[in-house]
Amino acid sequence: MQEKQLEITGGILYYELAGEKVHIVGYQGSGARVEVPAEIEGCPVTGIGKKAFLSKKSLHSIILPAMVEEIGDWAFAYCGGLVQISFPYPDQRIRFGKAVFKECERLERIEIRIPREEYGRKRSETVEQRKGLEAGISEKGIPELLAAAVRVMDAYYLLDLSEAGSVEWLAKWDARLAAMLQAPDQEGYSKQVLCGEEDYGSTDLDAFTSNRRKEKVRLAFLRLLYPLGLSVSGQAQLEDYLRRHTKGQPGEEAWLVLLQEHGDDREYYEMFSELSCINRDNFDAILMDIGDGYPEMKAFFMRLQEGQVPAEDFFAALEL
Repeated sequence: MQEKQLEITGGILYYELAGEKVHIVGYQGSGARVEVPAEIEGCPVTGIGKKAFLSKKSLHSIILPAMVEEIGDWAFAYCGGLVQISFPYPDQRIRFGKAVFKECERLERIEIRIPREEYGRKRSETVEQRKGLEAGISEKGIPELLAAAVRVMDAYYLLDLSEAGSVEWLAKWDARLAAMLQAPDQEGYSKQVLCGEEDYGSTDLDAFTSNRRKEKVRLAFLRLLYPLGLSVSGQAQLEDYLRRHTKGQPGEEAWLVLLQEHGDDREYYEMFSELSCINRDNFDAILMDIGDGYPEMKAFFMRLQEGQVPAEDFFAALEL
């Protein structure tokens, strides 16, 4: 098939015509946002080919059209700047190849887009397909959970857009997280050492196990932040994991992730305090770690410790 090209905002798409369907086979450009057109030469775009967007570091977000049926192997792999990708709500299951989002370390959201004009119809279909979720339950967090499934959990079997958010899908997500929490923190260390420090980072065992615990902490925070369908026992397990890794414990990764990655995120340090991860024994050490870095978080912890005001009143005062 003859390869053709189409100029779009921010770059050039390379494509091939296969019968009356278009496959995107490559992209060249420096645009941060790419929107793949629904049609080219009057034919629907139905596929994103193997390695089509491989290693496009400048990409921040991608919007795919409604007729996409297939995403090839490594289609978006090594796009280190990719934060969000938006799919249409699928009328049929989209076929995903191998390692589609490999090493997309900043990927935060895999969004399932419902066109405004079809929202009512699609929403009713979605609820019916969810097999047990009550109508009206918020689906906030599904894009974040989808992204985490492929970015951190290496669970591409969860990359099922037609089932994402269903009771069964959430149960599979939680089962994968539970297995990760229970796995030894040293698991995979020997493989890293054999592969070599230059390829996989430090071969120091303490650093490796700490990084593994940080991964688990990030997932625990994320799931508690978006608890749709989370069981009571699952919630208790995640809360316990964070408490066992707060400041003053043998591993302090819950505190380190909060301080280093979410020091300005109110919802995170509110959760941290509600779970009793800050207590009389570690309070002074936590304030010392914060220093002058995050004054709002520091003030929040101090006011809570003194019992002067509820968290919501404190933040309302800050926003005046």
